Amino acid sequence: MTQESAIQDQIQGNHCFGCGPDNDQGLRIKSYWTEKDQTRCEFLPSSHHNAGPAQYLNGGIIATVIDCHTVCTAIADGYLQAGRAVGTGDKIWYATGKLDISYLAPAAIDKPVILEATIVQRSSKKTVLHCNLTSNGRLCAKAGVIAVRVPDEW
Repeated sequence: MTQESAIQDQIQGNHCFGCGPDNDQGLRIKSYWTEKDQTRCEFLPSSHHNAGPAQYLNGGIIATVIDCHTVCTAIADGYLQAGRAVGTGDKIWYATGKLDISYLAPAAIDKPVILEATIVQRSSKKTVLHCNLTSNGRLCAKAGVIAVRVPDEW
């Protein structure tokens, strides 16, 4: 189950710093379905996304890309569960209800980070996801995320 267009590019009116295509100064991550209940994102950090040591990615940026990748996965899944293409009809929005990250190793600033999210549970009001972030073939962070359905006008 692969797709040509990124999930984020199908969500209208998304100005988010991490994932919004409508934010020129944001990170603009791109997530894609790889198979049922799983998505993947490859993000190449810029040198100014560094931690204290210049060769490593800042932990806040790691949290942001995990948060945005998983919440956009939940949004896309919400559309699919409603039987609609992402971004069609009434808007479906999710927001972060819980973000629990374990930082396991530093992520290189000069290599892409790979995010792989899996939906582990869903209901009409929330989606529970797991996400791994790897850098240079090494698991650097893992997260549990609860994405909560919010009203269209949130």
